[in-house]
Amino acid sequence: MADSPTSNSPELTVSELSNALKRTIETAYDHVRVRGELGRVTIARSGHMYADLKDDKAVLNTIMWKGQVSRLPFRPEEGLEVIATGRMSTYPGRSNYQLIADSLRPAGVGALMALLEERKKKLAAEGLFDDRHKKPLPFLPRTVGVVTSPTGAVIRDILHRIRDRFPVRVILWPALVQGDTAAPQIVAGIRGFNAMPEGQRPDVLIVGLGGGAIEELWPFNEEEVVRAAFESQIPLISAVGHETDTTLIDYVSDARAPTPTGAAEIAVPVRSELKLQIDDLEQRLKRALVRYIRRGNERLEATRLPPAGRLLESKRQRFDAVSERLPRATKTLVERQRAKLDALSAGLVSPKQIVLEKQANLQTLSARLCAGLSKAASKKRVEFTRTASRLRPEPLIADARRARTALVDTARRARPALDRIFQTKRRLFDSQGKLLETLSYQATLKRGYAIVKDPSGKVLRHAADIASKPQVEVTVADGEVSLTPTGAAKAPVTPKPKPPSKPSGGSDQGSLF
Repeated sequence: MADSPTSNSPELTVSELSNALKRTIETAYDHVRVRGELGRVTIARSGHMYADLKDDKAVLNTIMWKGQVSRLPFRPEEGLEVIATGRMSTYPGRSNYQLIADSLRPAGVGALMALLEERKKKLAAEGLFDDRHKKPLPFLPRTVGVVTSPTGAVIRDILHRIRDRFPVRVILWPALVQGDTAAPQIVAGIRGFNAMPEGQRPDVLIVGLGGGAIEELWPFNEEEVVRAAFESQIPLISAVGHETDTTLIDYVSDARAPTPTGAAEIAVPVRSELKLQIDDLEQRLKRALVRYIRRGNERLEATRLPPAGRLLESKRQRFDAVSERLPRATKTLVERQRAKLDALSAGLVSPKQIVLEKQANLQTLSARLCAGLSKAASKKRVEFTRTASRLRPEPLIADARRARTALVDTARRARPALDRIFQTKRRLFDSQGKLLETLSYQATLKRGYAIVKDPSGKVLRHAADIASKPQVEVTVADGEVSLTPTGAAKAPVTPKPKPPSKPSGGSDQGSLF
């Protein structure tokens, strides 16, 4: 029913009514907690967040100012179920009521885990977690880059561990690792290191944060951080949380460390262990060098050419043998031909003619034989000269002398190293021998102890066992004796505990001795 013109109801302006409603709502709902799903999340350039908090039946406009947004442990995203705490208010310019949120947290670990699992599946489908993208870590980096908070315990643990294992250069990129603004700073650190010049940028990166709840580790689950780690050209080690904590950067990094200290252990080796390995390799190299020199010396001795005179000995001996046989052979041949001539001349009518003819033939034959022998001797002499000219020993002797000089020099330099090895082994052997002598049972026998055995050689440890034997063998320091036990075994006497002695001076404090 419409008001009559004479009604006494006050007339309110639109602004007065809006302000009255604002005061009423802010007074009645000055502290509320609302659970719902985030929708249409917007972060303004000013840093304020505007979002819709909704369920299946209603929508509530929600505002969070810049100061509260910067302290959020996670990044609000559309579809995330949260619990908002704040106060109700209105916006008269649009006749809207809205929630001014002071804090915002996920509606449970389950919601965050569901969001994490959904993001993990998305990135895995793109191939960011494949092993084929993993880069090998350098064995001995010269520079290690660290992206973490400069005031936390992470950087101190990493520096201390690297200093103990293998001191190298460490570059820190300061970055927040918790809160809503942590993800952009971590991304800036990773990409900043990769943008450095080739000679200045680190050889390996460590991105680290100590342990915490899932909300505190959430920046390392942000998609921009994961993609920055994947795009890094420098091998990256993730050291986020404790050993049981897992974030998405762990799947895309080239190596995952259970703790920041473990990341330092992965990044650099132990210098003392490397030194031991180098010393062992050096000793093995020296032994191999000695064996190589010895085998080379043996091969050189086996393949060395004999002296030139020895090479010509067989030729000279053969020439001498031929020269010695030549006169005898000539004389024998002449005598044989003369005998035939005499035999023929005895049966002929004119022996003088025959003799003259045979003498002529004999002279001709002798001349031919002498010419042939002289020619053969000249041929042998030429062959001997050619062989001697081809077998000039000077270059071979010079090479052999140079090889021998090098071998002697190497052996001279290797001898001190071998002497040091022998002295070290000798000292170790003497030390082990003294320790063995100290721990042997003969040393115990020299202190007055004895070993009692029955005739079969079984050691007797109890008095009853000794009393039951007709004869026992007792081994002392300088030999063995046979004894016959007499009497029954007596029960061992338990010594009475001595009262604690008081130190001089009347104090009740006991003595340490």
